Amino acid sequence: MQYAHSMTLLTLQQLATALLIHIGRRMGYTKAKGVDMTTAKKLLPVSLFYNANVAFALASLKGVNIPMYIAIKRLTPLAVLIAGFFSGKGKPTTQVALSVLLTAAGCIIAAIGDFSFDLFGYSLALISVFFQTMYLVLVEKSGAEDGLSSVEIMFYNSFLSLPFLLFLILITGEFPNSLSLLIAKSYSFTFLVILTLSLVMGIVLNFTMFLCTIVNSALTTTIVGVLKGVGSTTLGFVVLGGVQVHTLNVTGLVINTAGGVWYSYAKYHQKKNKPPKVISDVEAHRK
Repeated sequence: MQYAHSMTLLTLQQLATALLIHIGRRMGYTKAKGVDMTTAKKLLPVSLFYNANVAFALASLKGVNIPMYIAIKRLTPLAVLIAGFFSGKGKPTTQVALSVLLTAAGCIIAAIGDFSFDLFGYSLALISVFFQTMYLVLVEKSGAEDGLSSVEIMFYNSFLSLPFLLFLILITGEFPNSLSLLIAKSYSFTFLVILTLSLVMGIVLNFTMFLCTIVNSALTTTIVGVLKGVGSTTLGFVVLGGVQVHTLNVTGLVINTAGGVWYSYAKYHQKKNKPPKVISDVEAHRK
């Protein structure tokens, strides 16, 4: 609300991320390797999909209110589930599939109850869902096949994003006005605190998101996002205001959240009942 140039803020966040990891590597705080062009080429699609997701998401918010935007983004688990099935990950369990479908059904019901329905805004948000699905699937693949850590993927994502974002803020006309306004606003201590917290939380969010995707899966990351969205949705209704609340709207969001809770329950029991992994003689010798 105080600073409308969101793409400039994202550019600052990615610059801060790349510098922080680079300094941490130089000082020995992280084992992340330096820039490797072969790895950079492999991760270029991740960066492109990530930034396309952010760009379409920010554009959609001009026509979609916060609670409904979050509800639309909750279609991502269904998209990831479908993408995983076609990429050869196999058929999910019945409980996992049904919980994801329940999450998607809740989103559709909430959309029906949205009086401020904006077709263009919804379309942009759905395109954002597609790009988010693609980059999460690629992050999971990079961690599994290339053995990259979440810090390394995060560094390459930030490093490769900078040229794209700089080009974007130039053609959209944000720069140089956004920079002069940022300097003017920096004289306010309150604004500096909010800006710093925003950058730090953005970095932490990306790190935990990439880490969750590598350790668990792209689907789990999106479902966790559904549960996180409960707080975001509530804040969107209460703090930001300007949202017409309808019974269908609230019912859809409740169903949507129930799907996320069911998924977490199903995955917990799936892991609990999973037989212990048998280690071969070769693996035992390596250990």
